[in-house]
Amino acid sequence: MNLTHPPTKPSFFQFFIYWLKLGFISFGGPAGQISMMHQALVEDKRWISEHRFLHALNFTMVLPGPEAQQLATYIGWLMFGIRGGLVAGVLFVLPSLFILSTLTWIYLTYGTLNEVAGILYGIKPAVTAIVLFAAYRIGSKALSNPVLKVLAVLAFIAIYQFHIPFPYIVVIAASIGFLGAKLSPNTFTVGAHHGGSKNSYGVALIDDHTPIPDHAKFKWSNFFSFLIIGVVLGSVVLSLLDNKVLHDMGEFFTKAALVTFGGAYAVLPYIYQGGVEQYHWLSATQMMDGLALGETTPGPLIMVVAFVGFVGATVKEIFGAESMLLAGFAGASVATFFTFLPSFLFIFLGAPGIEATRGDLKFSAPLSAVTAAVVGVIVNLAVFFALATLYHNQQIDWIATTITIVAFIALFRFKIGIMSVIAVSGLIGLGVSILQTI
Repeated sequence: MNLTHPPTKPSFFQFFIYWLKLGFISFGGPAGQISMMHQALVEDKRWISEHRFLHALNFTMVLPGPEAQQLATYIGWLMFGIRGGLVAGVLFVLPSLFILSTLTWIYLTYGTLNEVAGILYGIKPAVTAIVLFAAYRIGSKALSNPVLKVLAVLAFIAIYQFHIPFPYIVVIAASIGFLGAKLSPNTFTVGAHHGGSKNSYGVALIDDHTPIPDHAKFKWSNFFSFLIIGVVLGSVVLSLLDNKVLHDMGEFFTKAALVTFGGAYAVLPYIYQGGVEQYHWLSATQMMDGLALGETTPGPLIMVVAFVGFVGATVKEIFGAESMLLAGFAGASVATFFTFLPSFLFIFLGAPGIEATRGDLKFSAPLSAVTAAVVGVIVNLAVFFALATLYHNQQIDWIATTITIVAFIALFRFKIGIMSVIAVSGLIGLGVSILQTI
């Protein structure tokens, strides 16, 4: 492989196949998914450079909505324009919609089976390891100097110890980056102390100094066109939902999409309050079961909204008692559509401006500081998973802890793929559940 020349641009079919595959294997929540995209797109395929990848990631981190799906949309848009953004963004979500809908139907129909519970028992500790590994991979590149490392530690303390909301952490980090750029410009330049990305992985197809393609240049005409199309599309679909439950879901999940700063866990209380307490679409226990399913299926963790929509439409029997499966899928589809429509709109509206300011330190420095803070937030997410998975009834679950340690070693030391780690962990969990029933 010649690392001194950019790789051949993939055909649109090859591009399509990659995102379709990712949609089926993107486990591990946003941290794991971002790590998988980094490994494939930056390290292996070299479709985009380290700096361009992190610049796009920084932008998605400050947007409301699922950052991993928005990052996929951004990269797809940068490579192939609107059709690339739509393909990458839709395929990132679509497999998850069908898989989660199927699992939700099984959950509602057959209840909790020992075999299913065993597989989930094995996968959850592996997810903890995946998140930790993602924090390491992103941090090793983004935290290029002591100042950024301290910023990551402070962000972790702020969210873990003092429960400061993620949007405030983003604002504080961006302010530090803005001021820091004036005092020490090199400190807040991504990769300033690690050399260029071409020295790490080779020259990329979209490299650090590759000119902005014509379709990615900012134009006011495009901006207003996308804005009008997005608003009209959402309004038309909402007006066609003559069923009150589906109409309420459309309005509710649109609002949820606009307040999802800080990822799925930040917005879960809002979804819980609306789905359980306000509209009575599901019970509190079902909400927690839905979160467990969402954690262990591919796609963004915010896809738990599909579970809420599926259960809610089924409970309300929107199409009658004989059409429960159709009702559930309709509810899941409505919840998914209105949750992700704003995400596409944010990328198509904002990405051209972000590309235009890529070389401007006063814009890039705040985003670099945000990335450093996000590393601390990812570590906090790993701690959240660990406490929920490895510690039960004031006792350490040594089997789950062992799975986490072995999974991390497999990822870190032996470079085993995430999908393989999840599959083996699920089989171990299944084996443990079978032995416990003997």
